[in-house]
Amino acid sequence: MSPDRIFTAPEFQSRYDEVEISLLTPKCTLVPEHFFDKSVARDILGDAVELKDTDQVDFIQEPASGAVLVYSLSIGETMSRLISGTVLRKDGSTSPVLPEFHYMLAAASRLSDYNRIVASYADGRLYLVVSQGRSLMLCNSFDAVDFTTAQYYIFMVMKRLQLNPEQSVIYFRTPLEQHEEMSLYRYFRGVEVI
Repeated sequence: MSPDRIFTAPEFQSRYDEVEISLLTPKCTLVPEHFFDKSVARDILGDAVELKDTDQVDFIQEPASGAVLVYSLSIGETMSRLISGTVLRKDGSTSPVLPEFHYMLAAASRLSDYNRIVASYADGRLYLVVSQGRSLMLCNSFDAVDFTTAQYYIFMVMKRLQLNPEQSVIYFRTPLEQHEEMSLYRYFRGVEVI
């Protein structure tokens, strides 16, 4: 989205009860709470992804999964902060910018399905969270230059985790084109955009 659209879009000129601003960034990792030490958060993230010296590192508790999400918002940080300062809550406060994985994990914890598959796909990258029962099975992102490649990763994960797509609903947090949705319907019991 271009910066000029932020100031002219009606959605960004209104105030809301709740505002969630997510940044699709691969610069994050999930660490079990009992292994996490905030004094080495940068080292933990640096072991998982390539960081620049200028990348700021932060973390947030993920109580539903018993983990801590360590992340850097350095990709797209300026635009995210601009949106955060523009889209306000009804009380006039701003909302924090958090990684898409934070909202995906929260969405997965609210679903009642036994197999919970939450995905986001944008800018050539697939973000995927898979839970089974009370266990988080996967929280990862994959380079996927097109939606066919994204589907490949979805089905690879399903096969490796021995999940049956015909018994599962896949939930997307990002919009899907009609042909993408129909392609997934051939394999999954349901496809929903949340």
